[in-house]
This record gives sequence, C-alpha cells and structure tokens, in this order.
Amino acid sequence: MWIANDWSDYEVIDTGNGEKLERWGNYILLRPDPQVIWSSNRKDPRWKKLNAHYHRSNKGGGEWEFFDLPDQWSISYKDLTFQLKPFSFKHTGLFPEQAVNWDWFASLIRSRRASAPSAEIKVLNLFAYTGGATLAAAAAGASVTHVDASKGMVQWAKENAAASHLSDAPIRWLVDDCVKFVEREIRRGNHYDAIIMDPPSYGRGPSGDVWKLEDCIDDFLRLCADLLSDQPLFFLLNSYTTGLSAATMKYMVSTRIIKNPETKIEAEELCLPVSSTGLALPCGSSVRVSFKK
Repeated sequence: MWIANDWSDYEVIDTGNGEKLERWGNYILLRPDPQVIWSSNRKDPRWKKLNAHYHRSNKGGGEWEFFDLPDQWSISYKDLTFQLKPFSFKHTGLFPEQAVNWDWFASLIRSRRASAPSAEIKVLNLFAYTGGATLAAAAAGASVTHVDASKGMVQWAKENAAASHLSDAPIRWLVDDCVKFVEREIRRGNHYDAIIMDPPSYGRGPSGDVWKLEDCIDDFLRLCADLLSDQPLFFLLNSYTTGLSAATMKYMVSTRIIKNPETKIEAEELCLPVSSTGLALPCGSSVRVSFKK
C-alpha cells in the first residue's frame, strides 16, 4: 500500500456503513464510499457536526445536503494550495490520496534537475482534472502539458495554479480529447520525459467520443509509449475503476511501456489513513514506472 499520510489540512476521521467522515481544512464532510462495507460505532462527536452530507440515491447519483459550508474554500498540501467546492457526484475537486504519488514523482524530477540543471523535463498530464499532479510536477521544476476534455476543469486547475503561486510556471493548458491529442503529438514527432494519466472509468470527449476504460486503455497505453523520450524519467497510471486490480494494471503497463527489463515497475493500492482506527482506507490503485538512464 502507498499511504498518503503527510496531510495536515485533510483527514479521514472515521468510516462506516458505506460512508467516510472527512475533515477538509475547517469543514467536516460526510460522503459515500463503496469500499466501506463495515460498520462504525460513530463515537467521534464530529459525526453530528457536519458542514455537508452527500446522500447517495438508490437510483444512482445523489445530492448534497448543506448545513454550514461556503461555496468555495481552500486547503494546502505542503507548498500547494487547492480551491475546493462541492460539485457533481460527491466530489470536491481533489483526490487527497494522490499526494503520495505527487511526492514520488516530484522527488524524481528534483533528482534529475539536480544532475542536469539546464535540461528541460517535459511532463504530460492526461485526464488532468483540477491539476494536482500538474502543480506538483511544475513546483518540482518540470515543464508540464496539462490536458483535459473539460473546459471547466482546466479553468479550475488554473485557479489552483494561481493559489499555489504557479501562474507563471511553464504549464501549457489544453482543453482537448486526450486520445486525439496523443495521436496528434505522435504525428508531430513530439516526445515527453514523463507521462501521468488518471483516466476515468467512463466518459465522453468534447466531440462525443465514448471512453470506456476496459475497452480503451490497452491501445491507449501503446500510443503513449510512442510519446516517451529517449531518456524517459517516469510513467504513472492511476485507476479508480472497480474490478481493475493493481496487478492487472501492472501487467498491461509492463507489456506496453517497458522496453528495458531493468526498468523498475511497482503497483499498489493508494490509501488514506483513518485517524479513529489507525487503519488505511483503500482509494484506488496506481502503477509507477521509473526508468534508469
């Protein structure tokens, strides 16, 4: 397990009965979590002091119930600051478990920068959402191309960059279909030293193209392999798709991305510590590839 345990502004307080009790800065949210199939004694008083509660519907989806929550607020992780707001299907605009991945690749970027200060490190962030990974890579010294099909998400990511004092960082913001963008980059002969991807289980591009992870990811990995530079630094694949195990993801990445048998590849569940129990809550999986020079 890779546990994101360096947060101060975020906390999973408790879990039980299909829900997780969280602290986002100064605010307490209760949200559904399909992994939580156990019960809780709910002794922590914050179970009864909620700022917002997302109620899942038996028919799919759900809705927020607000008690005392601003339209927008911010939290920080180390030197990064993120603007949060409750929006569609229980989300707040940030996946805190990803912080453990940010720390991993930021260390790799800083190490290469130290060994070659004048060399540009080009990172491609696909399905980049509100920019957590983009900002972590840029803060570490990389030039980042941020691609997401949603104009609203790209604008939100720009707001996070401004809040993190990274407005002037070398970040290229693109609203585009990720698959079509990668295909065009291959035709243009462009390459990247690192690729980060966090594809959805299901989605539609700006032109209505359907993306279904199980059907599309293997071919997409093959395309992305052609985008890596001659001296790649890392590759990161994240997934929240139920039924797609870390081992399955590792196998796919091994067959599509790795050309040198000495390349290091790891796959684990991402987890968040639960303060009331000391246990770790599973929150998806990641595959990490770090390339040797």
